[in-house]
Amino acid sequence: MRGQAARFFIQTSGPMIVNQVSKNSTLSPTEPLYQLSATELQRLLANGDISAVEVMTSFLDRIETVNPKVNAICTLLEREEALALAREADAQRARGEPLGPLHGIPIACKDLARTKGMRTTMGSLACKDMIPDTDSLFVERLRAAGALIIGKTNTPEFGAGSHTFNDVFGTTKNPYNLAKTAGGSSGGAAAALAARMLPIADGSDMGGSLRNPAAFCNVVGFRPSMGRVPMWPSALTWQSRLGLEGPMARDVDDLGLLLSVMAGPDPRDPRSIQQSPAPFASIKALDGTGKRIGWSPDLGMLPVAQEIRDVCASALTAFAEMGCTVEQQHPDMTGAMEVFRTLRASYYAVGCGPLLGQHRHEMKTTLIENTEIGLKLTAPDLLSADQKRSAVYQRMVEFFEEFDYLVLPTTQVAPFDHEQEWVREIDGVAMDDYLDWMSICCVITICDLPAISMPCGFTQDGLPVGLQIVGKPWADMEVLQLAKAFEQRRPFANQEPDLK
Repeated sequence: MRGQAARFFIQTSGPMIVNQVSKNSTLSPTEPLYQLSATELQRLLANGDISAVEVMTSFLDRIETVNPKVNAICTLLEREEALALAREADAQRARGEPLGPLHGIPIACKDLARTKGMRTTMGSLACKDMIPDTDSLFVERLRAAGALIIGKTNTPEFGAGSHTFNDVFGTTKNPYNLAKTAGGSSGGAAAALAARMLPIADGSDMGGSLRNPAAFCNVVGFRPSMGRVPMWPSALTWQSRLGLEGPMARDVDDLGLLLSVMAGPDPRDPRSIQQSPAPFASIKALDGTGKRIGWSPDLGMLPVAQEIRDVCASALTAFAEMGCTVEQQHPDMTGAMEVFRTLRASYYAVGCGPLLGQHRHEMKTTLIENTEIGLKLTAPDLLSADQKRSAVYQRMVEFFEEFDYLVLPTTQVAPFDHEQEWVREIDGVAMDDYLDWMSICCVITICDLPAISMPCGFTQDGLPVGLQIVGKPWADMEVLQLAKAFEQRRPFANQEPDLK
């Protein structure tokens, strides 16, 4: 491509920027490549307007400048190795080979995902030197789609907790205030997106790990329906299953593009949804006329900081503008947090129990405590949790017979000081442990419903706030369509952090 008349980007002493734009581009003539959306990068790459090497160079330069401040990307390929991936991507395009929808776009995977030949630590000293010989299923799909995997994003130890810190790589900071947490457990992914170090990112979610950091970092995080994105390898595919993988992005279009690659059935996951993921690549904004939204600031049972309530409530006018009817109402979630605690503990008993004997001294206290609770569970405990989970789900289904969506805050607090391990109180209400303060996501988890966190405003201190939109069973597309309509009316994600 070098030397052609249709060059649109030049290398300067600073970041790679647009020197001339094509007639279809809506970008500023001085827009750095790392600022572009994944869908715009996809279009420009497909048109031959830019090269994968140029894209990679821009993002690597941005990472070099910003990551030392934020600590979001914990493992990164050497520059020459990453550029070699990009050169090969350009060569494949030049040879006319069949190309996937993410061809030439860089991405870093959460450090809980297996990446063949690339260090995968799970955020734990117990796994600090692990180099998998296989990819996780969705990583296989990213590679097949042409994405260029350049590293890993930081996570708390084994994904436990909504604050991203560990003894391997340290703490991930919030790009909007470096003294604050980026949330978790997909905090590295969310912070990397907000800081424009990545165009798209994957995450995982058990008790809010896609939604919580998205809210804290002013990006979009989507927990899809269980089975929408199949999981492999996984030790728990049936009863105690709470966690899943999903997409994160700066906007709904990019999120849909990534979901179209990650989703789709696979026999290795018995709960995978038997539907084509292709429609997610093009999300149309919802016409909200006649749609009914149940809004709840606290589900009638949770402490939620007043500043969070106020910001979320002020964003509700967007739904009225699109023709929706908004009524303050919520489903009966009695017993939901008890169910979550039991099934979560059983998960950690399976995943971390075998490590306690040899690695207890290397594991954080809260993780050890959760694992030991899980190891003490009895069959009646698990059966009781399953029964209660079924009852909560049925009450949620009844709620959706009257309403099309449930809308509520994504988090109960604003981003807190990153030196604080977990929130001890909310507006004077004491929290019992490190799960209490994040319950508003946890209780939604147990119903396996699609839920997205959308940027919805900022506190008086300039910290991001997220609004959680929950849909009916398997209504992933409908949730994304409402999210896009909301985004068009309240484009809060356009307000970037002040990072130089």
